Amino acid sequence: MAGRLPISGWENPNGLASDGPPHFELHADFRMETFSHIDAANALEAIADGARALWGHATPFKAAVEIAEQTAPTLAGPPSPPKGLPALNCSQDISSPELPHRLGWLNYWSAASARALGFPAPSRDAEWLSRARRTPADGWILQLTDALLDLDKPDHLAALLRAYERFPEIGGR
Repeated sequence: MAGRLPISGWENPNGLASDGPPHFELHADFRMETFSHIDAANALEAIADGARALWGHATPFKAAVEIAEQTAPTLAGPPSPPKGLPALNCSQDISSPELPHRLGWLNYWSAASARALGFPAPSRDAEWLSRARRTPADGWILQLTDALLDLDKPDHLAALLRAYERFPEIGGR
């Protein structure tokens, strides 16, 4: 694996869902330009499985900023997600800690999160299963696009929108 992977963490007393218990948040600073997509997926898998995470994602910075703008309410007022993306609830308004708060380029879902999302459902997940793999801890890594997620590319934006359509629970919508 090329490059360094700084990791930091802290306790979030507000939990992952409304009325949830405190949890430990772990953040790894992926510099996507220094990792191949395989190395990034392997790092996400190792960190998430090792930490027994419920869910996580690895997303290039520019796309991550646009995805973060989906969360409502914003400091500027009502949600105004860019590029037709759906508005997502704040973490305290999400009903279950197993539900991911957002999608990213590479998505990690624990077995519990995958169950909460109804993934995999072979009859409706052919597109996603072709880009997914099971982890040793029975979680899943799901990659939305072959190349780094770039929401200025129409096919990448379309893939993200299809994923939100398939997984309407994500973001507590």
